[in-house]
Amino acid sequence: MKQLDKYKGVIPAFYACYDEAGDISPERVRALTQYFIDKGVKGLYVNGSSGECIYQSVADRKLVLEEVMAVAKGKLTIINHVACNNLRDSVELARHSEALGVDAIAAIPPIYFRLPEHSIAAYWNSISQAAPHTDFVIYNIPQLAGVALTANLYKEMLKNPRVIGVKNSSMPVQDIQTFAGLAGDDYIVFNGPDEQFLGGRLMGAEGGIGGTYGAMPELFLHLNRLIAEKDLEQARKLQFAINDIIGKLTAGYGHMYAVIKEVIRLNDGLDIGSVREPLTGLTEADLSLAREAAALITQTKKDFIG
Repeated sequence: MKQLDKYKGVIPAFYACYDEAGDISPERVRALTQYFIDKGVKGLYVNGSSGECIYQSVADRKLVLEEVMAVAKGKLTIINHVACNNLRDSVELARHSEALGVDAIAAIPPIYFRLPEHSIAAYWNSISQAAPHTDFVIYNIPQLAGVALTANLYKEMLKNPRVIGVKNSSMPVQDIQTFAGLAGDDYIVFNGPDEQFLGGRLMGAEGGIGGTYGAMPELFLHLNRLIAEKDLEQARKLQFAINDIIGKLTAGYGHMYAVIKEVIRLNDGLDIGSVREPLTGLTEADLSLAREAAALITQTKKDFIG
């Protein structure tokens, strides 16, 4: 029987933390980790899309995880995304993750070349073999990776005893039903699209990993409670309110994560830097947008939580 309770709940995707020169800031990584501990989330998903992993070196990603683990080990569930666009670097990050004692590693499929499913399975299994005592999460995000997790590929991966489930970020919420139904109770599906946290949970997801959770963790934690209490009408209203906030977070000229980092600075006084190029940082117009989003988050917390 797999130990899945530690994965059930709200798991924010961890943001890249830079200094003024654009390098990884160990101090800011530690501060953001403590921020999440203080907010009461279940865990963290490190070095994924929100962590700008594809724009970082292997050394960068190791440093981020080391600083997160220095603060969070034993306090939060840590899932570290280790996929790179080559197997050697992915294996190196998987071994490093296991040495630090993460709860799970995760991986998208290789991008750019459209590989056959047997090549994707071999890639994932080789990464998993490099961390043989660590749980493995498949990351399905076809709109960015260019390849989707199919039922047949998932069935093949279920032969790997370290696989515990899927972080599903595809837009059709029915995919969650498919993956939950294929694997059964010994596996978990994480809802990926933040705009459909409620829908994903109702379709079989038992946890959520999201890129906007960090801007408003209290709202997603409250939404999770409402679902557990089966207050679905209030949950629907809160999901709609969250979606209005997400609409603002994604409406800037600069990248969404630049806006989110400014919102965290405004609402919580935590400065974790900007984003790494080629992502675009904040413009003057985006500063006004971030203030609007920050105010909307504050008001929504008052409306729903008090």
